[in-house]
Amino acid sequence: MDKLRIRGGNPLKGQISISGAKNAALPLQAACLLTDEKLTLTNLPLLADITTMNRLLAQHGVEVHINGRDAFGSSGRSVELDAGDIFNLTAPYDLVRKMRASVLVLGPLLARFGQAKVSLPGGCAIGTRPVDLHIKGLQAMGAQIDIEGGYILAKAPEGGLVGAEFVFPQVSVGATENLMMAATLAKGETILMNAAREPEIGDLARCLIAMGAEIEGIGSDRLVIKGKDRLHGATYAVLPDRIEAGTFAMAAAITGGELELVGARMADLKSVVKTLAGAHVKVTETANGLLVASNGDLVGVDVMTEPFPGFPTDLQAQMMALMCVAKGASMITETIFENRFMHVPELTRMGANITVHGSSALVRGVPKLTGAPVMATDLRASVSLVLAGLAAQGETTVNRIYHLDRGYERVEAKLAACGADMERVKEED
Repeated sequence: MDKLRIRGGNPLKGQISISGAKNAALPLQAACLLTDEKLTLTNLPLLADITTMNRLLAQHGVEVHINGRDAFGSSGRSVELDAGDIFNLTAPYDLVRKMRASVLVLGPLLARFGQAKVSLPGGCAIGTRPVDLHIKGLQAMGAQIDIEGGYILAKAPEGGLVGAEFVFPQVSVGATENLMMAATLAKGETILMNAAREPEIGDLARCLIAMGAEIEGIGSDRLVIKGKDRLHGATYAVLPDRIEAGTFAMAAAITGGELELVGARMADLKSVVKTLAGAHVKVTETANGLLVASNGDLVGVDVMTEPFPGFPTDLQAQMMALMCVAKGASMITETIFENRFMHVPELTRMGANITVHGSSALVRGVPKLTGAPVMATDLRASVSLVLAGLAAQGETTVNRIYHLDRGYERVEAKLAACGADMERVKEED
């Protein structure tokens, strides 16, 4: 099992190319099930979760063809997905348990084939994240759904799903994606109220439109989808990963460095940029993306995670690492997921001063962090430990980085190219 060895203290300087967004790519991959023609996705990140989704689709009968990749630093990888001959409508537990996004095959399979059997994803390290809103939304469209033996058994009415109006009681990115995909093949019009507004939702909508769907309200919390008899193939580029961009912005800030994030988009990161500005981190637009600069004179700012356009929960752990070395105190409040403070004990091992009160964490900045062996517990927690290691005195070893590989493409190579002293090593070393 791999781990990362980091020797902190080097300001990061240079350019980092932002990869395609994992959280956009996964629903786009699932969208191939909506058509019997080929869907080609470009700017695909090289991640473990992408591979897991390809394996899930292949066992349904999707032909998966992965094309070559350009030199490192570019985003040349693409995948061709052909769902013309689907022979299996079951998403098995062994694959679904590895990645919650696997449940996104439910809507497309049900809409196109009239039935689906998808394993319940179960809990995960950062919370239960139930799929009840996926189920209730599909039931509003006429589906009959039962839960048996840990599986969602879904069946569409004779003639297929029908358009409906569904109001989400709380914002759900995954449920919005599943219902939007299902609605593209439903009879009549579907209106989704209080829908998620994340950039990844808009990316999925634009891909579906390229496939022949009719969707209005992109970027708002009210989506109107007019169902079609069929969708066709398309070629579509995955948008840049705003979470990766935000993470590297904080890497520049925590090391007192300067990084140009090639491909990053200000529109996707407004709340993050505003928060960083309050912490004395300057972010400006360039011809290629965003330039992040910090002299290391950080000050504490309060942060509350919220659905887009608020501060992303997927950047909460990274922001906490940054606040560990800021002057003064900051209060970080997590409103999206329970159990998303599991990085706190590991940061504390490095000298951080953090006190957790329920869903809030009071972070009192310290003059320095000290390198230590730490353990990653989930994807975003793992990269927060990398950030802390970059700023710490001495050597930090981050164990269980398979979490990191789920969402960050060759993070050690990208950071090392900008001056970080870090390497991937085998556990037995």
